[in-house]
Amino acid sequence: MLMLFSCKNDIKIINSLSGVDSLPLEIAYDVEISFSDSGKLQAVLSAPIMERVSETEEDGGEYLEFPQGFKAVFYDSIANPESEITARYGVNYEKKDLMEARHNVIIKNFPKQEQLNTEHLIWDRKKKEIFSDVFITLTKPDEVLYGDGFTSDENFEAYEVINPTGEFNIVQDEKDEKKSKEDSKPDME
Repeated sequence: MLMLFSCKNDIKIINSLSGVDSLPLEIAYDVEISFSDSGKLQAVLSAPIMERVSETEEDGGEYLEFPQGFKAVFYDSIANPESEITARYGVNYEKKDLMEARHNVIIKNFPKQEQLNTEHLIWDRKKKEIFSDVFITLTKPDEVLYGDGFTSDENFEAYEVINPTGEFNIVQDEKDEKKSKEDSKPDME
């Protein structure tokens, strides 16, 4: 009796099965990274653990992962803390200049006493912009807004909430207010 067996191996499948899943190249503890432009401090990022992971160029190249969360503090032109972002998990894509935050993400604007809560956001350092496309809660001293996402400058000073709802004040311009009063006066003729 003769028995013959044959199989075909696809090298891509073999490599994907035998390869190690994105092990960190480096691990650092109690990290603090400063970002500056022309010698001026712009932000400080701190984290209990930072891992440098290498991926293929197709997958985005190297990135920094913050598996136990991070805190980023942004500074004004005279190095006063202006805003901060905290999250339970983060990834910094170095080549793309993007940072992604997930899980209990909190942004605070100190001068305005405002706080934004969400589960996911992205900080695009090239565009100096922060944005989210998931549910957000924005708490101000006298109102609370809810929305389906937002976009903001990186200092969380100028922002736009997508589909805002909640309790908020509507402020009229002085011109609109005068026009409204004039329109409501009865004709005396």
